[in-house]
Amino acid sequence: MKINEIFKSIQGESSFAGIPTVFVRLTGCNLRCQWCDTKYSYDEGVDLIVDEVIGRVNAFGSQFIQITGGEPLLQEEVYELMDRLLNMDYNVSLETNGSINLSSVDKRGVKIIDIKCPSSGESDRMDFGNINYLTKSDEIKFVINDRDDYNWAKEIIDRYNLIKRCNILISPVFGGIEPRELAEWILEDNLNVRLQIQLHKLIWHPEMRGV
Repeated sequence: MKINEIFKSIQGESSFAGIPTVFVRLTGCNLRCQWCDTKYSYDEGVDLIVDEVIGRVNAFGSQFIQITGGEPLLQEEVYELMDRLLNMDYNVSLETNGSINLSSVDKRGVKIIDIKCPSSGESDRMDFGNINYLTKSDEIKFVINDRDDYNWAKEIIDRYNLIKRCNILISPVFGGIEPRELAEWILEDNLNVRLQIQLHKLIWHPEMRGV
């Protein structure tokens, strides 16, 4: 499998924010979001077998592992990787962009689906059939750049009754909409979601890799 980077850092997003986590970032993505902050993962990477990836993960000594990208589900080996890590009693989460079918993903892990809003330019690529594979421990993330994104996200939440299906995360595009403005909209609407800010970009320089 082609791996962009493996590193240990503080989880900056999701309900696991603040927890020391090993990130396994796979190379390649089928989307080209306007505000993507990991464009370096589109092509850069080295070929490793699953055993080598697991060896590097083990060396960090962390219980929490996140498989991310790019889009990790583009590589068939990711299913074996997740299965083996889960068998080793790691807490494994998968961050995926919402465009690829999730039916084969191990249900023991946590799925974090990044549903793309209109400002990303990729909202029409979403596979909403994936909602059928969600569990209560899974999460859906909406990255918001403006009021249109926010209203679109609210409509999707209502249409698919997402509040009762899983955890809902709403995050401002870094350097775009002010977090305070997004927080005020959430409070005004009494929206039962979690506002998240990319914690790692507050701790380290926003363009710093491997943190």
